[in-house]
Amino acid sequence: MTTMSRDTIVSIILLLFCGFMVWAGTLIRDPQFGELSPAAWPKGVTWVLTAFCVIYFLQSVIADRNGTAEVRAADPARGPGLGGWFRYYFNPIVCFVLYFTFLATLPYFGTLIGGILLVFALLSFLGGIAPKQIVIHALIAVISVGAMWALFTYGLRVLLPRGELFGTI
Repeated sequence: MTTMSRDTIVSIILLLFCGFMVWAGTLIRDPQFGELSPAAWPKGVTWVLTAFCVIYFLQSVIADRNGTAEVRAADPARGPGLGGWFRYYFNPIVCFVLYFTFLATLPYFGTLIGGILLVFALLSFLGGIAPKQIVIHALIAVISVGAMWALFTYGLRVLLPRGELFGTI
């Protein structure tokens, strides 16, 4: 009997989570307003996520069966102790801090301004800071977040947080 790889175990956990989300989607009440059900988007996203998790599971099982599953050894670049752990995971930690800062400031800045600031900060942190890059990061942030904000606000009629500082935007 062969052992399961880390990918197979993670895919099984993700499939269990997807099963829970499918079940939870059936509990969303439909007020029968004659429009799209409130459960339509969550169910659609959950089924797409489930399909991707099934593909992930099948790929990991095939890799396990063929003996091509990747065996991960301890990374020699990671230093010892807690300091080595923080240095190794510095980029993801900063990205999470930036995201939680976005969430904390969402009531003040709103979705549009907060989203633009988040995308700009993430691009600048991960992509570097140089005059040309800052302009490109600003353009990407304004265009991408502005387009998504307009799509949800005007196209889908979703009420997004406006924020206290810029309540008229």
